[in-house]
Amino acid sequence: MTIGISADHNGIELKEEIKTFLKSQDVEVVDFGPYEEHGKVDYNFFAGLVARSLQQKEIKKGILICGTGVGMSIVANRYSNVRAVLAHNLITAEKSREHNDSNVLCLGAWVASSEDNISFLNAWLKQDWGGGRHSKRVNMIDRSSEDIVLTNGVFDVLHRGHIELLKFCKAQGAKLVVALDADHLVAERKGPTRPINSVNERKALLESISYVDEVVPFDSPDELKNLYETLKPSVIVKGSEWTSEEVRLRDEIPSFITVKTYPIVESLSTTATINKIKSS
Repeated sequence: MTIGISADHNGIELKEEIKTFLKSQDVEVVDFGPYEEHGKVDYNFFAGLVARSLQQKEIKKGILICGTGVGMSIVANRYSNVRAVLAHNLITAEKSREHNDSNVLCLGAWVASSEDNISFLNAWLKQDWGGGRHSKRVNMIDRSSEDIVLTNGVFDVLHRGHIELLKFCKAQGAKLVVALDADHLVAERKGPTRPINSVNERKALLESISYVDEVVPFDSPDELKNLYETLKPSVIVKGSEWTSEEVRLRDEIPSFITVKTYPIVESLSTTATINKIKSS
């Protein structure tokens, strides 16, 4: 893991102590400054250095320090895909990772001792991202007014689970494109009795939903992959129990596309809906 660190003039001393701690943990550290000889500096500039490096995936996480940590956190959170937490205690540091997948830790050199701040950092680093039910909320944070969002699926016998997924997808960008499995692909995966509705019927229903901007049927996995290159979506959303990185590897999604997952609810599925109709 590579961690970027920066501060203002009030956080330089703590920054050096944290660097020593991180190096003792075999963590690679990139110091964006400032240093003692710089005197008083503007926190905005140095917070931006770390935030932009995180955006460009040059670093995995960031640490920002000022007197209270407030200024740094305000600036960092202006950048898309940066989730900065201001932590003055252990529980905030831990829960910000577990529940919010925070990727920048902001600390206050005036608020807590060096020992306490390092304990907050240690807890933050050790706590894993919880994913699951938290993914839906976190993935709705960042959105661009120009982003194209792509999702794909069968969408046979529409139910509330489909609507919630499409609503979530639309929240990720400006335009939602749904890639729709052809009938023969559905039959191969789901069995000879599926789909219930033909691809043209499913397409017409999806196009009537306000969250959907365009529906594109596809006939093969290769044709779906070609959409990645032709549409160049900023975000791909998959309904999955897998993590985003697992989905990226499984589906061979290019690195320039952000992958977001929407947790599947077993009770909200086409199969469950069909079984309910049959039983009644």
